[in-house]
Amino acid sequence: MAWRCWAHAWGPRPHRLTVLLEQRQGFRRERPRPEEPPAVTAAEARPGPPARRRSLCPPPPPSRAGHPSARRLVKPFLFAVGFTGSAFGSAAIWQYESLRSRVQNYFEGARADWLDRMRPQKRGDFRKQVNSWWNSLTEGQRTVTGIIAANVFVFCLWRLPGMRRFMFTYFTSDPSSRALCSPMLLSTFSHFSLFHMAANMYVLWSFSSSIVSLLGCEQFIAVYLSAGVISTFVSYVAKMATGRFEPSLGASGAIMTVLAAVCTKMPEAKLAIIFLPMFTFTAGSALKAIIAFDSAGLALGWRLFDHAAHLGGALFGMWYVTYGHELIWKNREPLVKAWHEMRTKNTGKGGGGRSD
Repeated sequence: MAWRCWAHAWGPRPHRLTVLLEQRQGFRRERPRPEEPPAVTAAEARPGPPARRRSLCPPPPPSRAGHPSARRLVKPFLFAVGFTGSAFGSAAIWQYESLRSRVQNYFEGARADWLDRMRPQKRGDFRKQVNSWWNSLTEGQRTVTGIIAANVFVFCLWRLPGMRRFMFTYFTSDPSSRALCSPMLLSTFSHFSLFHMAANMYVLWSFSSSIVSLLGCEQFIAVYLSAGVISTFVSYVAKMATGRFEPSLGASGAIMTVLAAVCTKMPEAKLAIIFLPMFTFTAGSALKAIIAFDSAGLALGWRLFDHAAHLGGALFGMWYVTYGHELIWKNREPLVKAWHEMRTKNTGKGGGGRSD
C-alpha cells in the first residue's frame, strides 16, 4: 500500500484503481452542511447568575414567570380579612355547641346505670389501649393531633409524581401563580422535606399544651388558621416589593404565631433546643433572637427560609395575645347570642310540630 501511494504521487499515470475511485467520488452526493447558529449579541452571551433554590421546596415548574402587578394583592387581602373573620366566628359557634353538648352529656351520664359504668374493661383490646393513650394526652396535644395528621397526609401527596402539578398550584404560595387565595391556607399544611415537617410538628407539639391552656381549643384553631393565611399574605407583600418570586410552603408562619404568643405571655419560661438540652434560655430572649434573625434574613435577601412569613406570624401572635384577644374574642357575645336565639327558635318549632 505504501508503494502504490508513492507510485500514484510520482508516476506518469494514475493507477486504475485510483481512477475508479475518483470517478465514484464524482457521483457521490455531497453531505448537507449543518446550519450555522444565529449570532449572539454580547448582552445575550453574558452569563447570568445561577438559579438559587431553597432546599426545603421543590423546583417550580417553568410556567411560573413574569412580574405580576401589585393589584394582585387586593384579592388575597380581602380573602385574608374574610377568612379571619369567618374563622373566629366559626370558633365562637363551635365553642357554644361544645359547651351545650357537654351539659347534655353530663345529665345523660348521671341518668345512666352505675352498673354499666363500673363494668370492668377488657384487657388486651386494641381499641381500649388507643382510648387509654388518647385520654392520657393533654387537651392541647389532642387538639394538634389532627393538624399533624393533615400535614403528614399532604406530605404523602407530594411523593406521588402525578400530583406534582396540582400540588404546585394549590399547595405552594406565590403571588405570580395562577391560584392566589386557596394556597394561602393549603400551603400551611404542605411540606416537601421530611426534616422541615418533622421540625415544625415537633415545635407545634411542644407548645400545644401551653397555647391551648392559654386560649382554649376553639380559639387556638381560629388563631392557627388565621395565622397561616396572614403570614402568607405578608410573604406575598414582601415578594412583590423585592421582586423575588419563589414558591413557599410550610407551617412555619402559623407556628411562629404560636411560639410568639406563648413567649409574649410567659417571657420568663425556660426553653431549650432539642439537640442541645444543656443550654437553656428564657422565652423572651428566644423570641427576640428569632425576630432579629428573620429581620436580618429579610433585609439581606436570604432565601433558605421565607423570613417575611416568619415575621408576619410572629408579629400577629404578639399582637393577638396583647390586643387581639380583647378586641376579637371577648366581643363574640352578640354572635353567640344570635346563634342561641336561632337554635332556640328552631328547637321550639320542631318541638311544637311533634306535640301536634
